Amino acid sequence: MPFDPLTTHAGAGVAAVLLSAFLLGVLHGVTPDEHTWPITVSYAIGAASGRRGLEAGLLFSAAFTFQRAVASELAYLALAPILASGSLNAAIDLLVGVVMAVSGAYILRLGRELHLTEGFEQFLHRLFHLGTQDGTNGIVRDAGRPIPLRMTLLHGFVAGWGTGAFAIIIYTVLAPAMPNAAMAFLPGLLFGVGTMLVQALAGAAIGAWMRTRGLGEAAMNYVSRAVAGNTLLYGGLLFSVWGLFALLFPALAEPIDRGLPTGLGIPNLDSINAGLILVALIVLVVATGSFVRAVRRVQVPARAEVPARAEMQRR
Repeated sequence: MPFDPLTTHAGAGVAAVLLSAFLLGVLHGVTPDEHTWPITVSYAIGAASGRRGLEAGLLFSAAFTFQRAVASELAYLALAPILASGSLNAAIDLLVGVVMAVSGAYILRLGRELHLTEGFEQFLHRLFHLGTQDGTNGIVRDAGRPIPLRMTLLHGFVAGWGTGAFAIIIYTVLAPAMPNAAMAFLPGLLFGVGTMLVQALAGAAIGAWMRTRGLGEAAMNYVSRAVAGNTLLYGGLLFSVWGLFALLFPALAEPIDRGLPTGLGIPNLDSINAGLILVALIVLVVATGSFVRAVRRVQVPARAEVPARAEMQRR
């Protein structure tokens, strides 16, 4: 029998609703969501260590959690139809794309860092004891220039306003199930915490995996910057193009956004739609392709040195 999240919430008590919200958040963190995985993967690769990858996941999902709690409260106050509107979702895709592209351009040294959330990031560093001995507060440095992990905060807050299957459940089922307005933010908060758990672990795993690639420090810096920068830049452009298209031609975008059903019954996997296609293009094509190209570039000089050394020894 296909998994139907709605059937587990109808008529449930407050505790059951909040547990469902948390478990749905965990499922949301696992499934390929266009507003979480591309950004987390990009910054975790750019972090190039398990600890900083963990930080990237925490920063993104902390802002996402705050946004989802606010939206849950707004949904209780009968604003769910506005939050679920197709035009708002298209505008969010466009805005997320622009923010991603700006971040990617900076990482690729095409621009300057935007100090929009530095104070909040430093607070989180102190709260989670993530500060480093060099005083960089976990910001990855390459030749003295930081990869701005704090930008994940802006990404998380903006991307959270995108409305997918999970958001619809929060806005139309879980939030209205709360007994009063004072508790209406809790489903969104617990949903965000569930997502945070998975995204933080995913960020740590990806960052640690990057550290085990056997590359030198300089090569690692180059690969991490190239992959993170390209993924955010070109992924952001893809988001922007799709968001603009959906805003200008909603009738054409709607069936693409709805997609072809897969029969799985799991949100984010129940159809092959625009969101899933964006995830596949950004993570599998852009990120993977950038990683392969960057690794080949740093390995070519190393391979070239071996014949040269052998020739010198023969002489």
